[in-house]
Amino acid sequence: MNASVAIKEKFDITDATRNGYGRALEKLSMRRKDIVVLDADLAESTRSIMFRKNAPERFFYTGICEQNAVGLAAGLALSGKTVFVSSFAIFITGRAFEVIRQSVCYNNVPVKIVGSHAGILTGKDGPTAHATEDIAIMRTLPRMNIIVPADSIEAEHATLFLAEFEEPCYLRTNREPTPVIFDEKSYEFDFGKASMVCEGSDATIIACGALVPIAIDASRELAKEGIKAAVLNMHTIKPLHDKAVEKAAKETNAILTAEDHQVFGGLGSAVAEVLAEKSLCVPFARIGLKGFTESGAPKDLYKKYGLSKENIASELKRLLKQR
Repeated sequence: MNASVAIKEKFDITDATRNGYGRALEKLSMRRKDIVVLDADLAESTRSIMFRKNAPERFFYTGICEQNAVGLAAGLALSGKTVFVSSFAIFITGRAFEVIRQSVCYNNVPVKIVGSHAGILTGKDGPTAHATEDIAIMRTLPRMNIIVPADSIEAEHATLFLAEFEEPCYLRTNREPTPVIFDEKSYEFDFGKASMVCEGSDATIIACGALVPIAIDASRELAKEGIKAAVLNMHTIKPLHDKAVEKAAKETNAILTAEDHQVFGGLGSAVAEVLAEKSLCVPFARIGLKGFTESGAPKDLYKKYGLSKENIASELKRLLKQR
């Protein structure tokens, strides 16, 4: 069974996942003297600045030099420090890829790489700033783990988890506020395990990040039409919770993935690989991006590129007709 996680009935509060990351760093700055935080001169934007308030002697700007930042992080981690390194997702996964591969993953150094401003949710900054390939890039790397929180509460708990995690990991966060779906007092982060946030027997929507609350909204709308769609929050993209995918394929009639990322190499591809390797034949489709986008308000971009509850509901009904 996939663990069911309680969510709020009403999503009346919004908050950016980057803020959850910042709040966790602030707590860690007072709890742990071995933690060091690096940032490529974007600390206000990534929210790593919140660590600096209490531990300025363990916070370092590296300049707009993402490769150097990751190299420094690897060296500090090898010397026994627990290291978080942050920048915009487009830069930290793109410009610094070779250093992440050689210095972090090849040597199995437990650096925590945090990419903010991910996806087209970044909005008006435009396609040159939209990190929509970062999950795919990080998925290719041996030993790299990937976490994509669904809200700021999950981002905070995931960051606290990473402080104890002894493997390389990429944490993906957003600038734009999104609905807070979890209760801060009761939520517990379970690395590598998908959580069931909506029950259903007709189909399963597997989503990550900002698409999780949208998928929940779609499920609630479908319920009004008598369609029971389960929603899995796949916050850990790597390692993927294979058994959760298998269970969804065997117990429901269709699977739909949803992500703010290219469909090639991201969550949808990871789920497709499981279905293919396990010979699980169910109607399946991926909602995500299939190319570069454009500048615009996040809500407008989500609507135009199909990352909406209306499109998720429509695509799921199309899949169910294939049974």
